[in-house]
Amino acid sequence: MAELNVLNMNNEKVGTVQLDDKVFGAPVKKTLIHEIVTMQLANKRQGTAATKTKGLVRGGGKKPWKQKKTGRARAGSNRSPLWVGGGTTFGPNPRDYSYKEPIKKVRGALKSALSAKANDGEIVVIKELALKEPKTKLMLDILNKLGLNEGVLILSDKRDKNVELASRNIPRVKVIPLSALNIVDLLKYKRLLMTENGVKAMKEVLG
Repeated sequence: MAELNVLNMNNEKVGTVQLDDKVFGAPVKKTLIHEIVTMQLANKRQGTAATKTKGLVRGGGKKPWKQKKTGRARAGSNRSPLWVGGGTTFGPNPRDYSYKEPIKKVRGALKSALSAKANDGEIVVIKELALKEPKTKLMLDILNKLGLNEGVLILSDKRDKNVELASRNIPRVKVIPLSALNIVDLLKYKRLLMTENGVKAMKEVLG
């Protein structure tokens, strides 16, 4: 079972925490991660693309010219796909792209991503993350002291409005509660900042 240092907001070691092997020591399955990422991105698609067919385009009710003896190609409507301003053939219509994967696969992908971050030393554990007021400068000072100057996902075991407000104007920083943990955010942000209680609660969520 791996062990990580627990830091305070001044980057001082105040203890250690054990990482559960079932969550942070699982095999890294790239194919499984890809499947769940694909599902999550598909579920975010709006699916509102739409075109009009010949029957939906306004106008075109009258036959442009008689069928025979004009020397022209026969035409039944000036809204044919062959005409400028006509309908579209086999164009997209609104549809629902969402689908679900078994919860076991979703949890497996999250474990794989967390294990990869643990293997690469990209997880930082802090004793507690709390701000007295929602100031971006205060949040930046904490992140700089912890050496988190690149993209960081802050995973909180409980919602802190001050932390959320102080972080939202910082580029490449996102705060989410443990209940909103998802594979896309885990992969998008290089570093993961968790509280000690969050690490312990992860076993209950994914174990």
